[in-house]
Amino acid sequence: MHKIPGFFTPILISGLIFILNAILPGRWVTGYVTRKNSDEKIKYHLNGIYVFLVIVIIWFLLGFFEIIPFDYLYIYRWYGLAGAFTLGVLLSLAVILPYSPVRKSFLADLFTGRKENLQLCRGRVDMKMWLYLLGATMLELNVLSYSAHHWMTFGDQSSAGIFLSAALITYFIIDYLIFEEVHLYTYDLFAERVGFKLVWGCIVFYSYFYSIFLWSTVDLPDPKTPAWLLAIYVLIFFTGWLLARGANMQKYFFKRNPQKPFLWFKPETITDGSNVLLVNGFWGASRHINYLGEIFMATGIILCTGYPALIWPWLYPLYYILLLFSRQWDDDKRCALKYGELWETYRKKVPWRIIPYIY
Repeated sequence: MHKIPGFFTPILISGLIFILNAILPGRWVTGYVTRKNSDEKIKYHLNGIYVFLVIVIIWFLLGFFEIIPFDYLYIYRWYGLAGAFTLGVLLSLAVILPYSPVRKSFLADLFTGRKENLQLCRGRVDMKMWLYLLGATMLELNVLSYSAHHWMTFGDQSSAGIFLSAALITYFIIDYLIFEEVHLYTYDLFAERVGFKLVWGCIVFYSYFYSIFLWSTVDLPDPKTPAWLLAIYVLIFFTGWLLARGANMQKYFFKRNPQKPFLWFKPETITDGSNVLLVNGFWGASRHINYLGEIFMATGIILCTGYPALIWPWLYPLYYILLLFSRQWDDDKRCALKYGELWETYRKKVPWRIIPYIY
């Protein structure tokens, strides 16, 4: 009876997130990206954390008043995944077809996108930021539903590691939304177009694949992971968080005020007279120390589930390795074209791509 509603659940949630993103109050922030054929910086209406909290509260109330079970998204996860998949394909076509081709191949345009920056509702909804918000919020609902299923199945015999991994991914999501403005200065915003890769990636991959560590373990009994080992896993996670958040914050503050120190780092730079590159602090350790942080966080999360020999949870950090290492190669080529000899100087000063003293 609930199969059809299960299919439409992610579609309805996506629509609600869009409406809330458009109507809830938020901050207008000037980003790093410049409008095409203009010197004007794009402005963004940011209210992600408010939208997130409203959706989570609504979901909790639906379960509390027994309108739907708390583990609804787990029970009908395959139907929800099918609905998200369908929405991802249709929306990808919707953001591609109205715009002129930028490549010879339609499939290439479909995958990577045609429109660089797409804003709706008089700029109150930025397509990229809405997609990230949608993916993060839907991921959290899945995490809550899967965790509820574990408790409803095992009760007092539940695994502390399952709830700890759920808490860490929740921290990861909330941290992103609190520092939403910082991500206006990241690779995705200025280097990618709005296409299938981004649309389907956020609606389906982000929302469902990122929860694979719970999807594959919540039906398993408590592995009795020692508390001291869980503490090490948490330390791995927060080491990663320090690297990723620290690097992104240092770059953000440097872009906003190049003279202002970040933490104990006074900015050290190199310049060719028109471009300036940061070469100390996190960005002096490696050219993408934040990528190493993302991998550490994913590793800490899946280890907490307590099944290190199970292959499915490892797909989450493995995806980060494949994505971020390939992104680093692309970014290195892009920066070489943009900065020329200055980039070669930077590479000599900071020879490590991601892992200091190793790679």
